[in-house]
Amino acid sequence: MNEKKLKLNKLKILLLSIALFILIVLLIIILLYKNLTSPVNKKDKNIYTFEVKSGENYSSIADDLKKEKYIKNELMFKVFVKFMKPKSLEAGIYELSPSMNLRSIVNTLSSGAKDTREIVKITFVEGKNMRYVINKITENFDISEEDILDKLKDEEYLNSLIEKYFVITDEIKNKNIYYSLEGYLYPDTYVFYKDSTIEEIFEKMIDNLDSKLTQYKDEIENSGYTFHQMLTLASIVEAEAGKSNDRKGVASVFYNRLKDKWALGSDVTTYYAEKLELWSRDLYTKEIKSCNSYNTRASCMAGKLPVGPICNPSINSVIASIEPSETEYYYFVADVYGNTYFSKTASEHISTVNRLKKEGKWYEYGN
Repeated sequence: MNEKKLKLNKLKILLLSIALFILIVLLIIILLYKNLTSPVNKKDKNIYTFEVKSGENYSSIADDLKKEKYIKNELMFKVFVKFMKPKSLEAGIYELSPSMNLRSIVNTLSSGAKDTREIVKITFVEGKNMRYVINKITENFDISEEDILDKLKDEEYLNSLIEKYFVITDEIKNKNIYYSLEGYLYPDTYVFYKDSTIEEIFEKMIDNLDSKLTQYKDEIENSGYTFHQMLTLASIVEAEAGKSNDRKGVASVFYNRLKDKWALGSDVTTYYAEKLELWSRDLYTKEIKSCNSYNTRASCMAGKLPVGPICNPSINSVIASIEPSETEYYYFVADVYGNTYFSKTASEHISTVNRLKKEGKWYEYGN
């Protein structure tokens, strides 16, 4: 009898263990399901465009949805689609948000394209100036350079942007600025309609900048610099330190020079002042000394930032300018590998440059 009870108890324990195991597995599956079908970013309520090309289906777009951070897992998306059995996927443009859960994304995709107009995908590279942006636009749209330049001078249009965006102020209307929206057109990859207007193109890029920098708004307002000035500094950091491994250190050098009323001494601002492409040739002495509101090599610009940005900087350069390192350096130079060397004095700086040249690490024009 005792042996029979013992076997029964063992059976109960086994069945209980199996039930417990199944329960744990079910809980894990439920938690995993909830996690993988939940929004990638609940806080990002912005609506972005997602392109579905002709011939693509739900399975083939899974990787792109993951890369563009709309879904957390490609396999879960494919499984979800298999069980939901939505309508066939239509080529075109869809409006998606990282705050949408998996069900909402699949429902949006199955409801049909938002627009089936011809589209164009363009990548704007960071560190490039407005002349580059204008060329990109005229190459891909039925828009002339003259139309763009007229829009950049249109005061009514500029006022509408100032009213709409916290990042844009009256400073863009300074008469000495070459291009009013220089620095404000965030470099990124965009999908536009082929028949987009200048306003639609510009505002999509400004929307992106506004979204990227909203979280830094308080820091900028408490920095002692206006957003325009911060973006101006970031554009110099981008142009000077695009190959550097320490943008925050580079930003600190410029802040130290501004604090002590030194000229920033940045060649990239002189190239911009002369409307030359960076490193296209050596600068002439008269260009270096020219008193221009962009040229920080000139003595008249001691302790001053240029009148406006000199390129469209990356988010890394903007953050470096908002949150620079604290240093006592006044000079820097980067070698061909992106390593940055900082110095407190001119003699230390010259010594570093000579050493880099001797070691074959000095950046020459055309490299």
